[in-house]
Order: sequence, then structure tokens, then C-alpha cells
Amino acid sequence: MRALLFPGQGSQFVGMGSELYRDFELVKKIFKQADEKLDYPISKFILEGPEDKLQLTENTQPAILVISYSIFNVLKNEYGFDLNSFKYLAGHSLGEYSALVCSGSLYFEDALHLLHERGKAMQEAVPIGNGSMIAVLGVKIDEINNLLESRNKNGVCEIANDNADGQVIVSGNKESVETFRLILKEKKIKSIPLKVSAPFHCSLMKPAAIKMEEKINKTKFVNPSVEIVNNVTAKPETNYDIIKRLLIKQIFSTVKWRESLINMSELGVNDFIEIGPGKILTGMVKRTIKHANCFSINSITDIKNLKDEFKK
Repeated sequence: MRALLFPGQGSQFVGMGSELYRDFELVKKIFKQADEKLDYPISKFILEGPEDKLQLTENTQPAILVISYSIFNVLKNEYGFDLNSFKYLAGHSLGEYSALVCSGSLYFEDALHLLHERGKAMQEAVPIGNGSMIAVLGVKIDEINNLLESRNKNGVCEIANDNADGQVIVSGNKESVETFRLILKEKKIKSIPLKVSAPFHCSLMKPAAIKMEEKINKTKFVNPSVEIVNNVTAKPETNYDIIKRLLIKQIFSTVKWRESLINMSELGVNDFIEIGPGKILTGMVKRTIKHANCFSINSITDIKNLKDEFKK
């Protein structure tokens, strides 16, 4: 059984998708569609930079959708991959929008608009410099939860992403997160500050969720053609009304990615295929589901190798 995975913020880089853009007219059309919908040259930021423009959250989020959607369309239309051969689709944070677009639940252009607005709303929720995120490495989430419970409760310091075995992201006020880092240091637990412009997926993002609620509710969704494993619940979902509610909640809630992978594995998934820039999700699968077959699709060579693998 197979699942398609779609990456989120942090996987972007200048020049992503350039080979597919060069070789496929349908990819050029997708990039042009994105430029026209957003009314600015997102395609230029993707292909040429400058990097500081691509790294702006309001640009990063639609840019990653553009790449994932382009790869998906090349797989489907140029190489004959059948979406029905995949049991589940799942996306990491903004990647859930990519999954919804590729499942037919949400129009590509509507998702572009929502992600651009989502990026702006998340950036505006907390003044720059007031928030922080760290990756906590090598310990289980229960131990991190216990340490968070025992700390001084001043300020926000919460689990933003349960990414994989031994990789948990903590998010909140800068001072609170720094204080928590000192607690981790005393326990000899490794943590790494993340280069982010805002503290995503914690309660500080509730103002962004309020801004996005009306926009998401006004956007047309339909039931997806393939089950979407949801970030908030880590469970498969096909009801578009529930999906919309969870997209709003996702903005300030923990991304339960490790649990999503485990649930898919327990439901029979053996092959996990990541489509989008980078290989971040493939690494998370390998850390969490030891027996899984993982494929990361970024290039034409990757696509051909995957096609050969599926013929076996």
C-alpha cells in the first residue's frame, strides 16, 4: 500500500523545480497560473531568487505548493501514475494544502491564495523577534511534555511539531523558549534554534487562525478523492467540512506527523513517496518507520527510478 507525502516550510530553495520547468510545458503553465493568481512573479522567486524574497513566509508557502503540484502533474500526465494506486495523501503543515489540491478537494488557484494569506497572517500574529522555535533531538515526546509541564508557566512554550522519533519542535515566546533551552541543557538534551520568522503551530498563532477562518470558510472545498491524513488528528479524513475546520485549527496546533506516519503504517502503508522540494519528510519516515520503503521525487531521474521500482 502506498501514500503520497507533501513537504512544508523549510524544504524550499532557490532553483527548485527548474529542471521540470525547463522540460515540461504543463509546469510552465502552472508557474504562469501562480504568477497571475498572486499578481506578482512568484515563479521568478522560485527559479532565480533572491533568496530573501523566497524565504518570506507569504511567498514560501505558495511556492512549495507550486513545486509539489508541478511534480504531481508530471507524474500523472507525463508518466501515467494513477492517483488511485495511493491509499492516503498527507502533507506536513502547509503540505496539507498540496495534498488537498492533488486529491481534487481544493482548486490550485484557491490554495495559492489561501497559502499566501496564511503566510501573511502567521507572520503578522507575532512581531518579528518576539517568537522562537527550537528542534529538540534524541528524546521521546513524553519526556519533553513532562519537562514542559514542570517549567515555570510564564509565557508560551509548546510542542509545535512531533516530526519523528527523536525530533520534536518547540515553539513560543522567545524568552520562554530560551528558558526551556536552559532546562534542556541541564538535562544534557540537545536542541537547535531554527531560522524562522515566527513561532508557528503554537497558541501565539491564534490571531492568524481567526484571520484565516473567514477566508477558509468562504473557499469552495469538496470531499477528496483519496483519504487525507490530517495534521491535527493524525487520522484519515474525507469530509470536507471537517477538513476545513481542522485547517483553521492546524495553524495553532501541534503537527502530529510522527503519529500520522505510524497510523498509515499500521493501516498497511509500506511505500511512502515524498513529492516536493527536498527530502525532509523522507528522513522523518526513515527515523520513524524502520521497515518502510521511501522515495523522494525532485527530478526526472527520480520519477524514472520510481516508475522502474513500481514495475517490480
